[in-house]
Amino acid sequence: MAQDSSAHEWTEEADVVVVGSGGGGCCGAYTAAREGLSVILVEATDKFGGTTAYSGGGGVWFPTNAVLRRAGDDDTIEDALEYYHAVVGDRTPRDLQDAYVTGGAPLIDYLEEDDRFSFDVLPWPDYFGKAPKASAKGRHIAPTPMPASVLGDRRTDLRPPLGTDRLGDALPDHLIGGQSLIGRFLHALDAYPDATLHLNTSLESLVVEDGAVVGVVVEHDGEQRAIRARRGVILAAGGFEANDDMRGKYGVPGKALDTMGPWGNVGKAHQAGIDVGADTDLMGEAWWSPGLIHPDGRAAFALWFTGGIFVDDQGKRFVNESAPYDRLGRDVITAMDDRKVTLPYWMVYDDKEGERPPVHASNVPMVDTSEFVDAGLWKSADTLEGLAEQIGVPADALVATVERFNKLVEKGVDEDLGRGDEPYDRAFAGGGSPLVAIDQGPFHAAAFGISDLGTKGGLRTDTVGRVVGADGTVVEGLFAAGNTMAAPSGTVYPGGGNPIGTSMLFAHLAAKTLAG
Repeated sequence: MAQDSSAHEWTEEADVVVVGSGGGGCCGAYTAAREGLSVILVEATDKFGGTTAYSGGGGVWFPTNAVLRRAGDDDTIEDALEYYHAVVGDRTPRDLQDAYVTGGAPLIDYLEEDDRFSFDVLPWPDYFGKAPKASAKGRHIAPTPMPASVLGDRRTDLRPPLGTDRLGDALPDHLIGGQSLIGRFLHALDAYPDATLHLNTSLESLVVEDGAVVGVVVEHDGEQRAIRARRGVILAAGGFEANDDMRGKYGVPGKALDTMGPWGNVGKAHQAGIDVGADTDLMGEAWWSPGLIHPDGRAAFALWFTGGIFVDDQGKRFVNESAPYDRLGRDVITAMDDRKVTLPYWMVYDDKEGERPPVHASNVPMVDTSEFVDAGLWKSADTLEGLAEQIGVPADALVATVERFNKLVEKGVDEDLGRGDEPYDRAFAGGGSPLVAIDQGPFHAAAFGISDLGTKGGLRTDTVGRVVGADGTVVEGLFAAGNTMAAPSGTVYPGGGNPIGTSMLFAHLAAKTLAG
């Protein structure tokens, strides 16, 4: 429930309060501090970084930015807009789409003025390769790796990689991807004395005065505190992917166990915004992916497949296995809705790369093969008929499916599902065909589920991140970014780096607006 300011005594105050510490929260706090404002950032969990810190690439989709230009990029903003409009359509406001596509390059200019930020080109084809003006090289950059030692005492405050967080792997000496991005923001924020960062501090409600948001109520160590925001509040707390009740309420497929978002992403910022009159959109949507099921029972985002096929309950191929992960995930969900696929579904592959599946980016590192086998997640047999029995599909259908697939491999064209028809499909095959025959026994199968990188529905905003109500009027003093806002990309994922890029840009624009 929103609370009236008269019910509280302020325990702290600043010009800006930022909720969340992923790419968006950190970028918003950094921008506010750099623009001369005092800022308090609150993070619900015991580590800074949000979902961004788990990202292996940590990239952003920002067309025509200076990093790309220095590498010889000849893209135009007009072409990027044409592509984005073509794939997103009219599902979201055109001016919001334009704000995202055109705003990224200026943000990179802004960050590169500070030598604590550095980016490299990370070629990553656009995810709809047949759409007008799609880029086969991509519009994607990623933070330059950095030594972890740069962070000093802050090192232990940074959310670790998934291998450390879930499996207890040693902390790496170098930060890459999202680790480097958040690390750079933390390093930069520590240089501003008017930037205060709090861990283990969860948003409970927004405080309203004369119809405007003027602060937040947070909980820390079991006590509630009220923090005044003299200019405004930026909600950049991720999605609600870790909240099964909210997933059920809004019809988000899958479950919290299988998300890649951290446990603190439970939708408190969404609810706080709704309580003060914010409108919402896309609440049933997420950034999807196929998920390799690990021995702990969790399906985790996986990509970079160098072989194998996915089969449905009837032992038949049903999806382009090399498609961009969100498109692939959505096709799996459609097959589930059509009752063609129940979980788990199976990747069938041969012994060319051994017993381990041909998955080269499992995000959560694979543990010993024996643990997957003992958990019943990886099966093997000398024949396809024997494998079919183990995974519960008709033997004759699986044999026919593999025979058909092997004929397509010989032709070099997937006439059935179009695998290899777009640049992204070929990105992990050196630009060549991703079609690899299944003909070398023994034969194997690995269990897959559906995973996500977070929900993407949230509070509706204008082009600078101001939250709006159902009547289109602005909720004074309240801004949202990233997965707490309704994504400009609607029901699609145009290219790698869209989630982090959206989060960073709209938090930046919000802070610039608050700086006046």
